[in-house]
Amino acid sequence: MDNRNQNNQNGQQNPHQQGGQRGQFGQRRPRQFAPQTPSEFDEQVVQVNRVSKKTKGGNKIGFSALTVVGDKKGRVGVGLGKAPDVSNAIRKGISHAKKHMITVPLVEGTIPFRIDVKIGAARIMLKPAPRGSGIIAGGAVRSVVSAAGIENISSKMLGTENKISNIYATLEALRKVSEQAEKTKQRKLLLKEGK
Repeated sequence: MDNRNQNNQNGQQNPHQQGGQRGQFGQRRPRQFAPQTPSEFDEQVVQVNRVSKKTKGGNKIGFSALTVVGDKKGRVGVGLGKAPDVSNAIRKGISHAKKHMITVPLVEGTIPFRIDVKIGAARIMLKPAPRGSGIIAGGAVRSVVSAAGIENISSKMLGTENKISNIYATLEALRKVSEQAEKTKQRKLLLKEGK
């Protein structure tokens, strides 16, 4: 009679029949995952591109990830991360976006005035919309304005369809809105002091 049968007759269970709970070095410890803290920012991956470069030893493959980060309260940032694997590219993109955030002035859930911006081949028009209109925008523009917390806006992409170009143009348009709103605020303060 072999050892396995003897163990079964003595009431001992074979460790290999316990469903993998017992490893080579004894009882397995239950996995403990680090508690995830909810992020204050809304992180969104807009596009992931696979990039291939010819080198002497063959092809070098990498990834670029375009990410948008916002707190839905007027702050938004855009980042483009590049790495040999997708997860690192996304992490780099989010990190870059968080470091380079801008503040957008919101007036009743929309922007204060219309703005047209041209960067490279991208042309973007952003226009305030009445309450209840929602976000009337294409995919690239929509991701930026929704992350910023804008609820009502009309927009039009008049140039290229390239997502990266359009997202950077949208961010530039929102930056100009912010700068212009700040100048107007300063002008009003000076006029009040002059009176």
